[in-house]
Amino acid sequence: MGRFSALVASTTLVDAVYSFLAPRTLNFTASPSRHVSILSPSFTSQLSPLCRSARQSQSSKIQTRTSRLHSSTSSRDVTLESIADSLKSGRIHRVLVVAGAGVSCSAGIPDFRSPGSGLYDNLHKFNLPYPEAIFDVDFYVQDPKPFVTLAKEIWPGVKYRPTLTHCFFKLLEEKGLLKRVYTQNIDGLEAVAGVNPDKLVECHGHFRSASCIACQTRYDANACKSSMLEKGEAPSCNTCEGLIKPDIVFFGEVMPNRFSQLVHDDVASTDLVIVMGTSLLVAPVANVPDWAPSSCTRLLINREIVGSFRLQKSNDVIFEGDCDEGVRKLCQLAGWEDELDEMFRDCHTSVT
Repeated sequence: MGRFSALVASTTLVDAVYSFLAPRTLNFTASPSRHVSILSPSFTSQLSPLCRSARQSQSSKIQTRTSRLHSSTSSRDVTLESIADSLKSGRIHRVLVVAGAGVSCSAGIPDFRSPGSGLYDNLHKFNLPYPEAIFDVDFYVQDPKPFVTLAKEIWPGVKYRPTLTHCFFKLLEEKGLLKRVYTQNIDGLEAVAGVNPDKLVECHGHFRSASCIACQTRYDANACKSSMLEKGEAPSCNTCEGLIKPDIVFFGEVMPNRFSQLVHDDVASTDLVIVMGTSLLVAPVANVPDWAPSSCTRLLINREIVGSFRLQKSNDVIFEGDCDEGVRKLCQLAGWEDELDEMFRDCHTSVT
């Protein structure tokens, strides 16, 4: 598999910010011969008629439905029940998760631009030239204050707590079933829930380390946190006096090497891919479910059907609903619900 040489920018608090920010065109190379573009602000209008039709159809369903489980074939070759049974019996023992904004919704993390939300109100006063400037390296050099304000709001473990879904990731790890979580989020709640960093690929970076944007010298993450949260200031590099920021991916920066180093082997060896709370619009992460072996079972837990799940392949199962709801249902079927609830309680006690 080719190395991922360009970058997908850090999207938001979570990947949904692309929906709110309408970012500028981003170009990246997923392989030497494949170029993909994310087009905005008119991105939605440039979707293919098929995608527009699917999104409109699903939007209508979401307004009127209760959560529903879809089987991918009339013969119900694979179902949520059969997945739960395979997890419990050990027939599935390598689970790869692709997680997006939806896994953090119940944590209370507000969206970016909706009037009245904390983040919008806090940043509006800075008169950003365009909303995504908050994740623009050049703008950060000119004025780091907007990002520092955002960092104070979303710094992992300070204000927001892991969801039931994050605890499910930890439960999978404790049962020896978790291959990896590929998260598009920068809220860090997977790690706060206790998932071992070795089991995480934080595709858009994280707050647990920091470095200089000019010379890339490493900087103490706790010192960065203290400066931003307590002083409201971006610290300066001890080597070149450049600005320090947490190691989340800004526009124009390259994705962490960890993604390209692990994704090929992870996908090739997985028994089950679970896609949760994501639009599957931001590549290369959006491509991960499609790289799984054809024999691999895929489970979508999402408010709408996205990506190649629209094709309803024979080994696809779709739970249409909230992430926490889908996770609870799966754990009920596997006989893990009590363990999940206990882990959720312990998690919230430990981070209080």
